[in-house]
Amino acid sequence: MNKPNMFDAKKRNGHKPVYYDYENIDYDFGLGKKYFVRTYGCQMNEHDSERIKGLLRRCGYSESDSYESADIVILNTCAIRENAHDKVFGFLGALKSLKRKKSDLIIGLCGCMAQEESVVDSILSKYKFVDFVCGTHNIDKIPSIINEVIKSNKMQVEVLSYEGDVYEGIPVIRDSKYSAWVDIIYGCDKFCTYCIVPYTRGTQRSRKYEEIVKEVKELVKLGYKEVTLLGQNVNAYGKDLYDNYNLANLLNDVADTGIERVRFVTSHPWDFTDEMIEVIAGRDNVMPYIHLPVQSGSNKILKLMNRRYTKEEYLTLYNKLRNSVKNASITTDIIVGFPGETEEDFNETLELVNECKFDGAFTFAFSPRENTPASYLKETVSEDEKLDRLHRLNALVNKYSNEANKRLEGTVVKCLVTGESEKDDSKVCGYTENMKLVNIVADKSAIGKIIDVKITSAKSFSLDGEYIKTHELVNN
Repeated sequence: MNKPNMFDAKKRNGHKPVYYDYENIDYDFGLGKKYFVRTYGCQMNEHDSERIKGLLRRCGYSESDSYESADIVILNTCAIRENAHDKVFGFLGALKSLKRKKSDLIIGLCGCMAQEESVVDSILSKYKFVDFVCGTHNIDKIPSIINEVIKSNKMQVEVLSYEGDVYEGIPVIRDSKYSAWVDIIYGCDKFCTYCIVPYTRGTQRSRKYEEIVKEVKELVKLGYKEVTLLGQNVNAYGKDLYDNYNLANLLNDVADTGIERVRFVTSHPWDFTDEMIEVIAGRDNVMPYIHLPVQSGSNKILKLMNRRYTKEEYLTLYNKLRNSVKNASITTDIIVGFPGETEEDFNETLELVNECKFDGAFTFAFSPRENTPASYLKETVSEDEKLDRLHRLNALVNKYSNEANKRLEGTVVKCLVTGESEKDDSKVCGYTENMKLVNIVADKSAIGKIIDVKITSAKSFSLDGEYIKTHELVNN
C-alpha cells in the first residue's frame, strides 16, 4: 500500500523526469466485461480518462452506456473545488448500493482526489467497498492494480507522491474523432496559495517536442481537424527541458504539421511572451482564443494568492493580445471571497472586468483546499457575502459575454461541427475559431467538417446559426 503524502508532494528538489515508453502487459481479465469511467474536472482529467479507457480496452473490456450495467466503474476525480469532492462521494454512495447487488463489481478511484491524504483516509475508513485507489502519477499501472484486486480480493492503494516522470505511448480511446487533446507539459511549480494542483500533479515536466509533433502528425493522418495542447501551465513548456525551445517554437512546429486548428490551455500570465503573441497573430491555423486567468483585480489579493503579477502587468498583456490578435476571444478565471478580500478589493475586480470586457469567465467563490497556504488564512468573507459577490460578478461577466456574441450576429464564421446539438437534436453544434459554441441548422453530414455558418442570433453562452451552402460539404 502506498498512501499519498502531501509533504512529499510539495517538494521540489530539482528532480529531472525520467522518460518511459509504456510497457504493455497482456491481461485478459476484462474479456466479455464492460467498463464505465466518470470524469470530473479539467481537460487534463478528460484526456487522462481517455487513457484509462485505452488501458481497460487492452485488458479486454468494452465500454458500457451506464454504470449500472458495468463490471468495473472508475471515477477519475478533481480536487480543485469542494463541490467536486461532494459529487464524487455522493456517487460513491450510489455505487455502494449497486455493489450490494453485484458483489463482483470493481470500483476504482483515480485522479487528483486520490493524491489527497484526507480522501484516502476517508476511503479506508468509510468507503471500504472501493477496490482500488490510483493517483495521477501511475495511471499506466491501472491494469496491474486491477489484476492484483482480482487475485487478492483486497483493496489496493497505489498513490505516488513525488515530482513525477513522463510516460509515452499509453493507449488511448479518444472521445472525439475530430478534435483531440494532446498533453505537452505536466504538473505546476507556481504554487498559487489557493491551488492544490502542484501537490496533486507534481513538478512542471515537459514532453519532448519530437513526441508531441509525432502525435499530432498521426492525428492528421487519422483525419483530425483540431488539437488542443494541454498543461496546467502550457506557457512554461520547455523551460525544464530546453535552453532555447519554448511554447512559441512548439506552436510553430505543430502548425507546420498541417493540422487545421491548434489551440492551447491553460496559460499563466506570468509566462506569456511576446514571441507567443506573434505566433498566434501570424499563423492562420493557431486559433485566436486565449484563456488567461486573472483571478482578482486587486493587487493586494493577487499578492496573497502568490500570482506573481500585478493588475497593471495583466492589463498590459491583455491589451497586447487585443491589439495584436485579430478577432481574439479572451476568457478568464476569477475567484471571489478570498481571505482578506474587502468590498474595495472586489470592486477593483469589477473595474477590471469593465475594462477588459471578457468574452467569458469561469467564476468561483473561494473554498479552502486542505494543506494549501490559503487554507491557513483566516476567512474574512461570509458565505452569504461570497455568493452575493459571485452573483454581482456573474451579472457583469454575462453582460459582456452577450455583447461580444451580439457583435457576431449577421456575420459568417467558420465552425468545426462536433456533433448533434444538445438543445435540439434536429441541429448540429460546433465551435468558431475563437471558441464560440454555435447551434447550427445543418444536416448531420456536416459533423466532422469545418463549414461556413451565418450567425442568426446570439445569447450570453452560445450562438445560433445556419450553414451557408456556398458549396457542397467536402472533407476540408
